[in-house]
Amino acid sequence: MLPGIAASVAVASVATGLGHLVPVVGAPVIAIVVGIVIAVVAGPKPVLATGLAFSSRTVLQTSIVLLGTGLSFGQVLSTGSSSLPVLAGTLVTALGGAWILGRLLGIGTDLSVLIGVGTGICGASAIAATDAVISASAADVSYAIATIFTFNVAAVLTFPTLGHLLGLGPHAFGLWSGTAVNDMSSVVAASTIFGGGAAAYAIVVKLTRTLAIIPITIALSLWRSRRATPGDGSAVAPSIARRVRQVLPVFIGWFLVAVGANTVGLFPHGLHAPLSDAAQAMITVALAAIGLSTRVRDVARAGGKPLAMGAVLWLLVAVVSLGLQAATGTI
Repeated sequence: MLPGIAASVAVASVATGLGHLVPVVGAPVIAIVVGIVIAVVAGPKPVLATGLAFSSRTVLQTSIVLLGTGLSFGQVLSTGSSSLPVLAGTLVTALGGAWILGRLLGIGTDLSVLIGVGTGICGASAIAATDAVISASAADVSYAIATIFTFNVAAVLTFPTLGHLLGLGPHAFGLWSGTAVNDMSSVVAASTIFGGGAAAYAIVVKLTRTLAIIPITIALSLWRSRRATPGDGSAVAPSIARRVRQVLPVFIGWFLVAVGANTVGLFPHGLHAPLSDAAQAMITVALAAIGLSTRVRDVARAGGKPLAMGAVLWLLVAVVSLGLQAATGTI
């Protein structure tokens, strides 16, 4: 794993230095952009793949656990419950919009479902969990991930600026990014760049949103099982039990452990800032790895229709999230 990790750390180090010079942009954005440029110029490097996968996934998840050391269960429960109306509205918008757009654009059912859950729940993680249920083709999975990745990058580059232009406070922006940005890495990056403590709020909202994987995949499992063996529900129960274990990310459990430890005072106040700084550094490393992992060919191969669907869903969810915040008085 060392070559990929070293490359990620190197890019993150450069991005951190540049981030100090251009704080309005920030190290996370610079890291992902530099990573993408290197990936485009140098092309894929198989020797880096394992380390990049570790950095973009495990390092990112560890950073989220570290951020949990600055939260309490009271904050988590308050944030999660207050965000439910917006979470529900954006999820319905993403899934319903995917179904309608899929029919209008002539996109296959599997690809429409994958893009819908990727937009509405948690990007590539939701796509992978859903694929485990519906067994979509490798091409559909690649197209969906490429589409979601495109708008992840777009969100990181545009949401913080738009949030400031709209006059959003840290909590409003955290709720907006937590419900309207596809992938956890992009939520963390966008809210970190926005600043003012938006990241902690956005992460709790996003983790609450991630839990929607469980009922959605169970419903899809039931739907597929009944289509495959109509009238026979005997084989469904084991599949559901396995699915719950598979789709619930382990790092959510560790995040809750960290929150619990901080709630009972195991992390002194003096440790909060260093742990938060460590988390920010790890986020920059993870985003550098994501940039270095970019496969421009995958995005291009997806074609115009999936990208058009992804764009429309992304905009719809962003607008609906702001509208629901205004309607519920959380903006």
